[in-house]
Amino acid sequence: MPVDIKWFPPSWVQLKAKSKVIYIDPAYLKWHFVKYPTNIVYSDWPDEIDGMPENLEKGNLLLITHSHKDHCKVVTINRLRDTDTMVLAPKRCTKALGDNFKVVKPGDKVVFEDVLIRAVDAYNTENGSSTRKNHHKGDGVGYLITIEGQTIYHAGDTDFIPEMKKFGHIDVALLPAGGTFTMDVLEAIEAALVIKPTVVMPMHFKDADLQKFKTKIELSSSIKVVSLKTGESYKLE
Repeated sequence: MPVDIKWFPPSWVQLKAKSKVIYIDPAYLKWHFVKYPTNIVYSDWPDEIDGMPENLEKGNLLLITHSHKDHCKVVTINRLRDTDTMVLAPKRCTKALGDNFKVVKPGDKVVFEDVLIRAVDAYNTENGSSTRKNHHKGDGVGYLITIEGQTIYHAGDTDFIPEMKKFGHIDVALLPAGGTFTMDVLEAIEAALVIKPTVVMPMHFKDADLQKFKTKIELSSSIKVVSLKTGESYKLE
């Protein structure tokens, strides 16, 4: 069965396969969706900003990489969770989410029915290209999600880190490339060439040069580069 991958900025991803719906880092930020045609606004300033880019179904699994509000927003999570939804997040998300989630740390494995989730490291390095070092080792995670025989890597907010060399086969890697809180385009290219996924997708890229990202990777390897627009999907078969 295929896996559909849909992207919303900055790092909000929906995975759909058979009857499973998985969200990674769902966080509604108003400025990303002002011109999005199906944007739904439930409340606005001075009340809590609460909305959806479109009418999204509830998730079976919600995976949060770290506690920053562009990745961990409780009103968005509550819009997408049901009574039996499993929510995974690092311990530092407790302030935002309370205790209504399962704490994960790098190295943890969680099985949800036929889905395997592995939490992996995600952090800024002293020598990495990120200009602001706000992500410390152990505070956040990335996820390796194996579903329908496909493994999808969502890196979270990170620089290129040595742990990426040990992941094994990856079908799709979603890598940040913005350069402020994460690796920039050149470092993301380096990471992609080491991870060697079948497909790589940039995320958290802001004003990054995605054409450079695509050209350098595809000239140097057999990796396919897919840059999704807001709300666009890619079918992994």
